[in-house]
Amino acid sequence: MGQFQRIRPYHDDEVPSVIARLSKDNEFINIVLKYRFPHLSSAFGWMLRPFIAYKLKKYLSQINTVTDLQLKITDYVRHSISSSIAHFNYSTSKPLDTTKAHLFIANHRDIVMDPTLTNYALHLLGLDTPRIAIGDNLLQKQFVADLMRLNKSFIVQRSVTGRKEKLVAYQELSAYINHSLINDHVSIWIAQAEGRAKDGNDETDPALLKMLHISRKEEVFADVIASLNLLPVSISYEYDPCDLMKARELYIKATEGKYTKAVGEDGQSIALGITGYKGDVHVHFGHIITTGFEDAKELADLVDRQILKNSYLFPVNYLAYEQWDKADKSLIVPPMESLFTDEKIAQSKIEWQKRLETCPDEHKPYLIMQYAYPVYNKYRLK
Repeated sequence: MGQFQRIRPYHDDEVPSVIARLSKDNEFINIVLKYRFPHLSSAFGWMLRPFIAYKLKKYLSQINTVTDLQLKITDYVRHSISSSIAHFNYSTSKPLDTTKAHLFIANHRDIVMDPTLTNYALHLLGLDTPRIAIGDNLLQKQFVADLMRLNKSFIVQRSVTGRKEKLVAYQELSAYINHSLINDHVSIWIAQAEGRAKDGNDETDPALLKMLHISRKEEVFADVIASLNLLPVSISYEYDPCDLMKARELYIKATEGKYTKAVGEDGQSIALGITGYKGDVHVHFGHIITTGFEDAKELADLVDRQILKNSYLFPVNYLAYEQWDKADKSLIVPPMESLFTDEKIAQSKIEWQKRLETCPDEHKPYLIMQYAYPVYNKYRLK
């Protein structure tokens, strides 16, 4: 595994030294201070910091393995679900084989919560948690990189430039994913495309699927994919805590041609995604794809069909679709009154109206699109 040193998650024997580094990291201590005492950290931070450092060191000293850390995190995930999600549900197209390592490919709406909720559902199903792909753009702070790699995350090097450097990075990533699944028998979670689907249109990037094959290119593409137990995952949020931020980004990109993130914007999205209200959330695990494709484009279509078919729609999606100026009038979309209770629809209308009133007028078409696109995608399949 030496060749994967710079991208792989930490091993159990590395945990103590990483924990020791984290317990002395002033930036990490300050983050914990602000989380625990948001109203006191500014005025009394100098007084509370030694206390937080002591408590953090004591808390972290109980973590000696990756499993120890994940069991600790489970409590925080439960708290996040109970405080920000009305109802959390999960389902499977068929029972998952606990003896197999799976390549979970999921739609991507939230930086942290997508893999976290997938992990939690797998934990409830009695399966081991997968290793998680995360872009190096989110790991610019050492303590963030340490925390993520302790939590079974491996690094996707998106910041590399130059054709040759990118090819080397893709080959290493491909080799690591294949090694994890086939040699280590440890599952992998990866998003279906780079970056979140900010417009609500979930699509698998064929380049991602080609990457899986690049380290075994002497073999037939379909055979390589069949050996990886590729299983699509549909993650459906009733409300996206970052929807207004996404609408603003889409508007700026549409009117100015590009969008440049502000310093700390990813951190703000992560925090809002974790703590913001999500309404109902559903995670569905599809079935393993082994046949029916010859190339990456055909495979991407099969993954998309499963993700879209198994996604859940909520009243807010139908409300947005009714307002969407790009709605396809030829689609047969049933009235939401035939699908949801009057009480649920009434609650959704109130919440949707709040979001529309908070959103600047010029951003509203992009907010509506985020919630309307899933309806279009779901019913165009039918």
